[in-house]
Amino acid sequence: MRWYPLAREEARALLRSKGVWLLALALLLWTYRPSYTVWNELGPDMTIGFLQFAGGIVVPIAAVILGYRAIAGERASGSLKLLLGLPLTRGEILAGKVVGRLAGIAIPMVLALGIVTAAGVVQYGLFSPRRYLAVFAVTVLYLLALVSIVISVSAIVRRTTTAAAMLFIGFILLLDIGWQMFVPGIYSRLAGVPVNPYDPPAEGGLFLMDRLSPTGAYNVATNGILDAGNSAWHHPSAIWALQPSHSSNALAVGEAFDPGTAPLYLHEAGGVVILVAWIVVPLSIAYLRFDEGDLA
Repeated sequence: MRWYPLAREEARALLRSKGVWLLALALLLWTYRPSYTVWNELGPDMTIGFLQFAGGIVVPIAAVILGYRAIAGERASGSLKLLLGLPLTRGEILAGKVVGRLAGIAIPMVLALGIVTAAGVVQYGLFSPRRYLAVFAVTVLYLLALVSIVISVSAIVRRTTTAAAMLFIGFILLLDIGWQMFVPGIYSRLAGVPVNPYDPPAEGGLFLMDRLSPTGAYNVATNGILDAGNSAWHHPSAIWALQPSHSSNALAVGEAFDPGTAPLYLHEAGGVVILVAWIVVPLSIAYLRFDEGDLA
């Protein structure tokens, strides 16, 4: 584990910065969202749902802000040459950067979510420990996926401005947070099937595309744990979509497919598979590009 000292320094550097603690404060304000509709469906487990809101805007943007300079910044300043002079392989450098940034972001995030959880228990009672631990584990996996994507882009590009632009515009606005907005139109053009998101057709490809973003996959997996519906949207929207006489564009599988007719690849566990792919594929590409030669 020669990468461990590098990971430790990366984590310490983040934890000494103000930005990561502003993330914790933002999470406190962002994730505590009681709802009568969710309470009626989940009861005390509504508190577990607060963790899922970490997968909204705050954590993806924080991962980009706190990670886009991880390697590109060192390349721009020339310090990457010193790092490459250490007895570390390129893979070990990537591992140290990913693990260090993950720890540096996760520690304040866990503290913030712990406070939110305690407030939920006081207000709404005890929840299912099994469900809580499962959602927490998927949340950490989701954060790892985000950090892996950010570090991979930072390793591939030469300029910090390029990394920032690619991650904010290409990843955050289009591929992640904004993905669900574009899916109906994209699928309509590709498949030639008219898609009304408020009355979606029973098209497996449409629902699969809707959950291909990291946040969509995370929502699918955690909604399955919460028993809030099979949807790539946050659990309040997924629950609302299945309410009688209510209209929603959340693309819930239970709304479009008859019981037992949905394709197996739309199972909620598929969300975990997609998250793992978002970890493995970007890091593999980054390793190959980063290992081709001295990019410093």
